[in-house]
Amino acid sequence: MIDLTKSIDLSTNYLGLKLKSPLVASSSTMCQEVGNIRRLEDAGASAVVLHSLFEEQIDVDNDQFDRFMTESANLSAEATSHFPDLLYKVMGPDTYLKHIAKCKAAVGIPIIASLNGTTTNGWTTFAKEMQQAGADALELNIYYIPVDADTDGAAVERKYVDLVQAVRKEVTIPVAVKLGPYFSSMANMAKKLDAAGADGLVLFNRFYQPDYDLEALEVVPNLILSNSHELLLRLHWIAVIYGSVKADLALTGGVHCATDVVKSMMAGARVAMMTSAILKRGISYLDTITTELLVWMGEHEYDSIKQMQGSMSRNAVPQPGAFERANYMKVLSSYAMR
Repeated sequence: MIDLTKSIDLSTNYLGLKLKSPLVASSSTMCQEVGNIRRLEDAGASAVVLHSLFEEQIDVDNDQFDRFMTESANLSAEATSHFPDLLYKVMGPDTYLKHIAKCKAAVGIPIIASLNGTTTNGWTTFAKEMQQAGADALELNIYYIPVDADTDGAAVERKYVDLVQAVRKEVTIPVAVKLGPYFSSMANMAKKLDAAGADGLVLFNRFYQPDYDLEALEVVPNLILSNSHELLLRLHWIAVIYGSVKADLALTGGVHCATDVVKSMMAGARVAMMTSAILKRGISYLDTITTELLVWMGEHEYDSIKQMQGSMSRNAVPQPGAFERANYMKVLSSYAMR
């Protein structure tokens, strides 16, 4: 029997980079170890987004940042919500730059550096240094929680746009923006970031919400790994935005199996980023997903990933109302009490 999967082309293009498949390892603590980067490449990751360097780390050393994290945890809900629970030794700015160079020397897949913050202080300079260290692209992981009641939505949007414009002026490598879904007009925000110079939009950042320790009466960090149900929000907005911006779209959050990857591509994503599934099932699980993806495509007579990209976006489906109020009404009327 002829193996039809051998003729299937999994390659895709993201941020001007030609990737062997749409499977990208997203930013996580796994990416602090060069050995893990090698294992991710061997298992089938087509690119790796390194763990984020926090804005607060740029101006302080490791020990100072560790103290800041410990002290902030006891201050307020806003403070603890800025960061997930960090159970590893923080990598300082200089070490981060050396890590980029080591990763580039160790593997052949693209290495995407990640900056996590909200202001331009230090960002533009460090973005340039990341480029000089060898990063193939840069992901701006913007994690901003506006808690001031006097800050309106327009001001929040300007903060994002200004940051992208400032970084874009300083680097020549591609720049992607990882953002959350909580904008009053997500499609309009995507167009603003596209116009500001973003080469890619990564949808969506997860909102790490603090919990309450009722015995200690403290607000504590709370980290829960994603599940496939979270994919739906991402599919919706990628399908809506696809075709309206030049920037490449990446889906992150909720990708746990081969069919999740297929859905991501059909909505309009160029790549499907994963962390939680790998943490749960191990780095070798990437190889399993690749095999299952090839099998699914072979059974459904797809020759390439590019053939399916955007095929179920809002502009491509016969009933675009499925992404609007029609879906809301249909869902509410579809549940029957037992």
